[in-house]
Amino acid sequence: MSEFLTYVGFYALSAYLYEQLRTPLRLLGMWLMNIVKTKPTLQERYGDWAAVTGSSDGIGKEYAKELARQGINVVLIARNEEKLRAVAKEIEIESEVKTKILIADFTKGTEVYEHIEKELADVPISILVNNVGSGKPLSLLKWSQEDTQNIIETNVVAVSHLSRIFFKRMKAAGIKGAIVNVSSGTELQPLPYGAYYAASKAYTRSFTLALKDEAKPFGIHVQLLSPNFVVTKINSYSSRIMEGGLFIPTAEEYARSSVSQLRDGVDETPGYFWHHVQNAIATALTWRMRTFVCFKFFINVTDKPKRKEQGK
Repeated sequence: MSEFLTYVGFYALSAYLYEQLRTPLRLLGMWLMNIVKTKPTLQERYGDWAAVTGSSDGIGKEYAKELARQGINVVLIARNEEKLRAVAKEIEIESEVKTKILIADFTKGTEVYEHIEKELADVPISILVNNVGSGKPLSLLKWSQEDTQNIIETNVVAVSHLSRIFFKRMKAAGIKGAIVNVSSGTELQPLPYGAYYAASKAYTRSFTLALKDEAKPFGIHVQLLSPNFVVTKINSYSSRIMEGGLFIPTAEEYARSSVSQLRDGVDETPGYFWHHVQNAIATALTWRMRTFVCFKFFINVTDKPKRKEQGK
């Protein structure tokens, strides 16, 4: 019996180490290769036009700016025209690339995808970054029907339609590009007081990892990008998170790291070194334990905890 338990323990440890070290070892390998030869640029690897959704703020905005610094032309997609024009101006001042803005409200249903296809029909998009998303820490009891529909449209429907559209376009045009689907560390367990958000990211994880294998034979790279906390507007419910820290980078720091990992061809990553460390620690716990920790965390981290909701 003791020998059997030893084998089981060895298998469990091996599986855990594989999951935790798969991406870091790839990054180490790329770093060692770069000592011998220069790694390809983003343009050489994927092409020179990117489309980034949710690019008026936060990670999307900084990701688009970082792509531009790497010489990639960018299409900025979001619903706020004024903010998009401001981001486009920032990019054009800082980087010698082309920009295009596209107004799209992903809560409006299928008509938005017809609009995007029409507007980008003549733009050779080779990098798609599905970043748009919404969420808030709130009991399910407090969600309205409209807000529920909106988060599903934004977090689930958008990544589904846009991945399908641009996968088909890249394949048809023979573009060996990249599709980056931005998920979240919440994909790893249910999230009380964030049930819709975590569930939508669990969908994104499953969908993206399946798409990765479908797209690979056509030379299309699909990446699951799953950040933990980053200093962005979506986390403004907590002054503590917005202060940042070692495990909570600014959006600019995060974008610099995650774009670098796209350039290295990583397919599944939190995108930031200290988020790798966080995940290694967290996943040593069972998902039930992580759910309990998240439950306690979200009760205490918000500036105005909704403690009364627990008894309703």
